[in-house]
Amino acid sequence: MKTLIVVPARYASTRLPGKPLALIAGRTMVARVADLARRAAAALEAGEYVVATDDMRILEHCRDAGIRVVMTDPALPSGSDRALAAAEGLGAQPEFIVNLQGDAPFTPAAYVVAVVDALATSGTDAATPYIRLSWEALDRLRAHKLETPFSGTTVVTDPSGRAIWFSKIILPAMRKERDLRTMGPLSPVCQHVGLYAYRLDALRRYCAMPESRYERLEGLEQLRLIENGLTVQAVEVQPGRIAIPGIDTAEDIVLAERLVAEHGDPDKD
Repeated sequence: MKTLIVVPARYASTRLPGKPLALIAGRTMVARVADLARRAAAALEAGEYVVATDDMRILEHCRDAGIRVVMTDPALPSGSDRALAAAEGLGAQPEFIVNLQGDAPFTPAAYVVAVVDALATSGTDAATPYIRLSWEALDRLRAHKLETPFSGTTVVTDPSGRAIWFSKIILPAMRKERDLRTMGPLSPVCQHVGLYAYRLDALRRYCAMPESRYERLEGLEQLRLIENGLTVQAVEVQPGRIAIPGIDTAEDIVLAERLVAEHGDPDKD
């Protein structure tokens, strides 16, 4: 096994309990994410996937649907910890482990392939995708942050694409934005997509480290990597057909179903 794609699926959620079993246009969220993990694994060399859960209801649902699943400790603090626990529970020694968030059912499978390919060629410890925002998309993100300032993460990189920093504020600041807007349709702002590929040894190191200072302040686990000197390759990807970064509320499900009706269901591609 070269790559193991892990879909962490916790039952507990403050805003949407039982979230992995919530139906979106007739299919559970966990089934949707597992299906995209299956498609990504098929596109990778020696790729496999598994759902990592902490709840028997999700375990039984996955087994009934023919989805590979493993039980993990409910006390694990993050999806990355759950991804490592899943690999260890399977007795697997993959070269790369992907943490594919279980509440992001519209992530294109191509994103998974892109981060694994980048990890294989860059020599970094981890890889993660981002979307460069158009000026219109940046305006929408700014408006959204007026209501929910801690939604939406941006990333800045060095010339080789290695991540310098991630933040819940919009980076970079632009002193001459009016001039920049005349130079093309894309802004310099890169919005992070919460998907991570790790080398196995780097994931083990990450999970053994205590929470870092800025990780705690910003609520961004990837800052632990940078604060401890691990390298992260940022990979540019194109926006998906349904641009919802994650499903957190019942209102998000209503929006997702409306967008599926308008743009078609990616699961049927």
